[in-house]
Amino acid sequence: MSDYEFVEDAARLSDLVEEASREPLYALDTEFHREQTYYPRLGLVQLAWPGRILLLDPLATSPEPLLGLLESPATAVMHAPDQDLEILQQIFGRVPSRIFDTQKAAGFCGMRSPSLHDLLDRFLNVRLQKGDRLTDWLRRPLQPEQLDYAAGDVRHLLELHDRLRASLAGSGRLAWCEEECEKLRLREWGSRPPEEAWQRVRDLRRLPKRSLPLAVAVAAWRERRAALLDIPPRYVLGDLAMAALAQSPPRTRAALEAVRGVDRRALAGAPGDELLAVVADARRNPPAVLPAPAPGSGRSRLGPVVALVSSWLSQAAGDDDLDPALVATRADIESFLQGNTGTRLAHGWRYEQFGDFVDFVDFTIFEEVFLIKGWDPSLHAFAGIDFSVTPSIAINFEGRYDWAKGQLAPAFAGFEPIDLAGFRGMFGISFRFS
Repeated sequence: MSDYEFVEDAARLSDLVEEASREPLYALDTEFHREQTYYPRLGLVQLAWPGRILLLDPLATSPEPLLGLLESPATAVMHAPDQDLEILQQIFGRVPSRIFDTQKAAGFCGMRSPSLHDLLDRFLNVRLQKGDRLTDWLRRPLQPEQLDYAAGDVRHLLELHDRLRASLAGSGRLAWCEEECEKLRLREWGSRPPEEAWQRVRDLRRLPKRSLPLAVAVAAWRERRAALLDIPPRYVLGDLAMAALAQSPPRTRAALEAVRGVDRRALAGAPGDELLAVVADARRNPPAVLPAPAPGSGRSRLGPVVALVSSWLSQAAGDDDLDPALVATRADIESFLQGNTGTRLAHGWRYEQFGDFVDFVDFTIFEEVFLIKGWDPSLHAFAGIDFSVTPSIAINFEGRYDWAKGQLAPAFAGFEPIDLAGFRGMFGISFRFS
């Protein structure tokens, strides 16, 4: 006999929501699809609290009563809930009042972005059944094995919460975890401005600066049209086609249809005319590239330092039983080294634990730690060959491999030396004078 209740009735859902709202904790998960649409489509909602596991069919009854649960002071226990929070915001216009992300909590216990399967196995010795990644949650009727799998996603979440919370309280990191969960909850989960859509397209981010205004305009048009038709943006215009349009903007229908990657059928008639008008307008009045690159970003200047700090933070976090992904991204590090006080490394537990390696007044700590001078022994092997072009001119090729390690500054006591080994190739021309 199953231990869950499959709910397809609005009145029953309202009763259960009222019951759940009186609990301090409830487990929450969703199943949805977004492969063929712009907006995700909700296929199932899973809830659990002591003595109850509820599977709600949103295709049979409106999930609107769940709003009361989201507004209650109860904490929603979820695992890696980014996409769940997005769809909740889309449907209900809000997210839970409080959340506890078991994946983030595990990161503060030293695990690196673990799956729910791994967490339950480690903390509760529970093994989840493997689900079918190709399950269609919008197809009815849902089969018993699908419902069993869905119930498993919330069945043990509250017990897992208790174990993780106890571990964090013991290590003094519970407040850190709560801070991160609240930041996640408060993130803007609505649709991002269409003018920022270009940033999510790698082919556009790689364009030269002069092409970016057109990239902004074309990507924004694609995003708006995809949202209007509720289809994936790639169905409107492919990434490669957008990059080609931004670099060589067409002026005529024939030129548009000749662009590499353009689907003539998708842009037949009014859509193609509309896109040409967008391109023409962007040529006359180039839109702002938002967010604009930070003045003097110094990416090339800071590149080696960012790599070094990233490596140091990764090792330091691992030594402290922290998931390095929780501490900082490369973008966080670069922003911090530029003196941006708004970056994550400049505040809270991150700064207290790792952020005091730079003195922003005169950068003295920065220099002591990262501008390392000195010498270390090395071994190398090399071979070369000369080709005589004429009796007086020769072409030289030489290959050299070095084995070397560089000791870090005293501030990095306990860390392994930097591996400086590598291959170098040299090419030259020599002249003989007689």
